[in-house]
Amino acid sequence: MKITDLQPSLIWKCFDEITKVPRPTHHLDKMRAFLLDWAKRHNIDAEADEVGNVRMRKPATPGHENAPAVILQGHQDMVAEKRGDSSHDFLNDPIETIVDGEWVKANGTTLGADNGMGCAAAMAVLLDDSLVHGPIEALFTVDEEQGLIGANGLKPGFVTGKILLNLDSEEHGQLVIGCAGGKVTVCTFPYGTEPAPAGHIFFALHLNHFKGGHSGMEIGLGRGNANQQMARFIWEANERFDLVLSTIDGGGLANAIPREAKAIVGVAAEKAADFAEFARKYSAMLYDEFRLAEGADFTFEAEEIASPAEIMAKVDSDKLVAAIFATPNGVQGMSNAVEGLIETSCNLASVKMVAPGKIEVTVHQRSSVDSRRDEIADRIKALYQIIGCTVDFDDAYVGWAPNPDSKVLRVAESSYEDLFGEKPRVEALHAGLECGLFLEKMPELDMISFGPTLKDIHSPNEKANIESVAKFWRFLSEILKRLA
Repeated sequence: MKITDLQPSLIWKCFDEITKVPRPTHHLDKMRAFLLDWAKRHNIDAEADEVGNVRMRKPATPGHENAPAVILQGHQDMVAEKRGDSSHDFLNDPIETIVDGEWVKANGTTLGADNGMGCAAAMAVLLDDSLVHGPIEALFTVDEEQGLIGANGLKPGFVTGKILLNLDSEEHGQLVIGCAGGKVTVCTFPYGTEPAPAGHIFFALHLNHFKGGHSGMEIGLGRGNANQQMARFIWEANERFDLVLSTIDGGGLANAIPREAKAIVGVAAEKAADFAEFARKYSAMLYDEFRLAEGADFTFEAEEIASPAEIMAKVDSDKLVAAIFATPNGVQGMSNAVEGLIETSCNLASVKMVAPGKIEVTVHQRSSVDSRRDEIADRIKALYQIIGCTVDFDDAYVGWAPNPDSKVLRVAESSYEDLFGEKPRVEALHAGLECGLFLEKMPELDMISFGPTLKDIHSPNEKANIESVAKFWRFLSEILKRLA
């Protein structure tokens, strides 16, 4: 079965078209061109702004011209993550979708339902003349996943509606009315090199197949962070065996929990057997610690290899590994305002040797309290400055304060209860959404966020629940009808 065979057919056909367009964050020229061409083919008014956001408009259903205009909003880009054995090229290849029972997933990559499904829903509304609605503005923003560049660059007047439906949440039955803000901290470490010492045995270390996931939505699930666990091993082994470090690499995107990490280390030949045994025991310990959160697929291995030509200067590698190991990671505090909500977190996102003599460590902080977001970022800055890093802050964005008196929330609550016979959950998220930035630019906006059920977003295990997509479409259609 293909996804175009699924129901409701219109939204799945729109999503199928989107999956054929390469659209990783910061590489959206093809997606913007697709949207503008798609609108032209369907005689829909469309325009792109200076940063690449695309806006489409559809007049109200006859007789509902005086209803308030509604903005349907999603983001064009997707997180580009793939399994280590995948040859997928996100800049050129379409996503290969698979119908697997109750779910749609991709073949070894992220699916891009975050937020392709929201974009598909907006496109389906624009096409479906059987719906009842007021004036519609569909807003497709750019680079939400890193930097919220489209929301930041939105100019006054590009959209004019006073009601915004953000279609970028991942759990059917949940109405989101608030979210965390965030900031990315980039620590650049200059290091020296020296020839690999004689009389050493070298090992390639590989930590693979942690689940990873969204660094906001899944940060509280106790999953392993590959970068921190690799640094932990190297630090503890160094205390016992006086290691040297040649290379270290792990993670990728700031908003994805790192699933894999690798390094090359050396140990004096007479200690090599004990080191190999220590690595085997460490692997067993990791399994005991993370098997409930991660399952049994992850592996930690130390494989003997030929000696590299050079290593990091010992004084530099010791400082770097200690700092990575000591970096705050995971949940840092719970909210006192909303029961059960994570307030503040850190994701030790990536460790990259970006150039000869230079390593970048990237950490993503989130918090529903901006001052706490800044405090944890400054703590990381202080830690890495101690070892001689240059520290820069990037991609800061504000949170979205809940509005429990929202009129559109009341409409959505009653629509959901009448359709599905139960009350929806009204919640704030620890994830970041564009809504806080929209509210800064358009303080009069009344907003909620909702969507179908998606699992394991920002990882190659991402999947969309088929039944929930049908419910999502019914729910969106009913909200638009009642607002009209």
